Amino acid sequence: MFTGIVHGTAEVVAIDKRQDFQTHTLVLDSVMRDGLSIGASVAHNGCCLTVTRIDGEQVSFDLMQATLNLTNLGSVSVGDRVNVERAARFGDEIGGHSMSGHIICTAVISQIIDSPNNRQVWFELPAHLSKYLFTKGYIGIDGISLTIGEVDQNRFCVNLIPETLARTNLGVRQQGEMVNIEVDPQTQAIVDTVERVLASQQG
Repeated sequence: MFTGIVHGTAEVVAIDKRQDFQTHTLVLDSVMRDGLSIGASVAHNGCCLTVTRIDGEQVSFDLMQATLNLTNLGSVSVGDRVNVERAARFGDEIGGHSMSGHIICTAVISQIIDSPNNRQVWFELPAHLSKYLFTKGYIGIDGISLTIGEVDQNRFCVNLIPETLARTNLGVRQQGEMVNIEVDPQTQAIVDTVERVLASQQG
């Protein structure tokens, strides 16, 4: 489980591409590596990955083709920075919201509006997923727990404070780029349950 409170960004220093498979190697600082072991879960841009190798400050993770197809990790290049969060531990403060690290889709950044000490970013989801969007609801964007500001059909926005812009890669994201999306699990469960109940009543 993750909380959506990103610890920081980490640089991708190597990508080993094989058929339908990749290994990404990141440089993690001492704080991010504290207590880290092979088999541990670490979220990259919100996607839960497993540590497969630790070599000093360099930590490697394997990505299956399904992960590469569904998330924006397939388009990451050496030198890029990804948002990183270690798995939550029992007793940790839950500053964001409960997240699984399972990406449901990617969304395109459709508009960025900058103003003093604030950035409003609009995203466009696949239309069939707009049912999970609610004003003031939670959403995970590249692993960041955020509150939805406004909803316009399958478009929605979030408002970002300077701390979020400094700590995560949303500070350098540009219009047209793709981000990973994890909808709030509780919202998804409620919407899907209501849909099933209504469908059974109509049947």
